[in-house]
Amino acid sequence: MRIIYLVIFLSCAGLIGYAIYLQEVKELLPCPLCVFQRIAYWLIGLTALLAFFHHPKLLGQRIYSGLMIVFVLSGAVAAGRQAWLIRFPQAFECGISPEEAFLNALPLAQWWPGMFEANGDCADNDWQFLTLTIPDWSFIAFLVLGGTAVYLVSVRKPCFL
Repeated sequence: MRIIYLVIFLSCAGLIGYAIYLQEVKELLPCPLCVFQRIAYWLIGLTALLAFFHHPKLLGQRIYSGLMIVFVLSGAVAAGRQAWLIRFPQAFECGISPEEAFLNALPLAQWWPGMFEANGDCADNDWQFLTLTIPDWSFIAFLVLGGTAVYLVSVRKPCFL
């Protein structure tokens, strides 16, 4: 079951890679909520990678999985908020939001602006697949990752594979 941590890491890496593809190739600028979701995916993925290499016993497995659940919940809240803003754009204020100013002031945005700088509009709906928007798909991904982390917390034996 230890391989599940590696699958979680690779899933997060793939999701982040696709976000970069949408930004660089399709020219969709990330908004503050997108950047927050990217940070959540990074934290989930890095926690899973650490758990994979650490090969924790039962308590460590629960700690790593618990951290992933916290990061999943924060990312799911951001994705849900963005999905709501897309459906109800009248609730959105134009201009620089406090979230954008905060995220762009973080050292991450200075260090790697292509990944962590927020320049887009959270209410934009420029991409859809099967009638679902990017934050809809992101929310689903967070649910799947969260379900996997909950499973890992509930396992009664340590992961040895």
